[in-house]
Amino acid sequence: MNQGLWFAVAAYGLWGFLPIYWKLLNHVPSFQILLHRMVWSLGFLLILLLVRSDWQWLKTILSERKTLTTYFFASLLLACNWGIYIWAVNANFIVETSLGYFISPLVSVFVGVLFFRERLRKSQWLAVGVAALGVLVLSFVYGRLPWIALSLAFSWNVYAALKKLAPLSSLRGLALETAILFAPALATLLYLQNVSGTSAGSVDVSTVALLIGSGVVTATPLICFTAAAKRLPLTILGMMQYLAPTIQLFIGIFIYNEFFDSSRLLGFAIIWASLIIFSLETLNHQRRLRQTKDYKLKKT
Repeated sequence: MNQGLWFAVAAYGLWGFLPIYWKLLNHVPSFQILLHRMVWSLGFLLILLLVRSDWQWLKTILSERKTLTTYFFASLLLACNWGIYIWAVNANFIVETSLGYFISPLVSVFVGVLFFRERLRKSQWLAVGVAALGVLVLSFVYGRLPWIALSLAFSWNVYAALKKLAPLSSLRGLALETAILFAPALATLLYLQNVSGTSAGSVDVSTVALLIGSGVVTATPLICFTAAAKRLPLTILGMMQYLAPTIQLFIGIFIYNEFFDSSRLLGFAIIWASLIIFSLETLNHQRRLRQTKDYKLKKT
């Protein structure tokens, strides 16, 4: 259990501090950072697969058109999520990106209803309703819908829904997705290098190193998360997911001095209240399921 907790802290901690990494690259256009992230993520993942001699699955997957189609659309959603996030961080919207990952668990429930016809319990409807109220309050405060937060939450959860239908593990799945994105990303980078002269080849060594490192910072927290998921109950892992957006929120406010007044705090507080309702309901539901299971075992 303790080892699993450390893996979870590492995963969510790395995701939480990721804005600082992208801020180091804020002199590079966000689109180019995204392209490099696609290219170098595949490079790092291929090294991992090579070390593990984990290639057998490729032959089977490449012959399954339906699976490849699923991963193709998943890769597009992943690129969309990555692109919005990188742009938002470097455009000084870190606080709003944190909101996206705060509401993500509630959006996942909504996506479950849309895609898998899951039925919500009354307390879950209450949590979703309170969250919707928080979004409305923040929309009034911002003078617009918090589209960055909503785009991040929905793109990630629709991506997760597609992955739920796919057969590969997280590491293999991400390798396949980045492989799908690799060719167009590399072609675009070469175009920018040869025509516009604006790719990594025209910048300093430290920038090149950071761009290459984008593959490492993409895959490392995923590896830690996978290790944590194998060792921890989902309820504990679910509670810990709020660590990442909490870190992001503090980074946005206290390191990069993003505006966060009392009216924004009110909107976030309503969102946090919905998360408390959602979390307590989830814990109680899991406890009731365990009690029912134990009762049935005793009867048999």
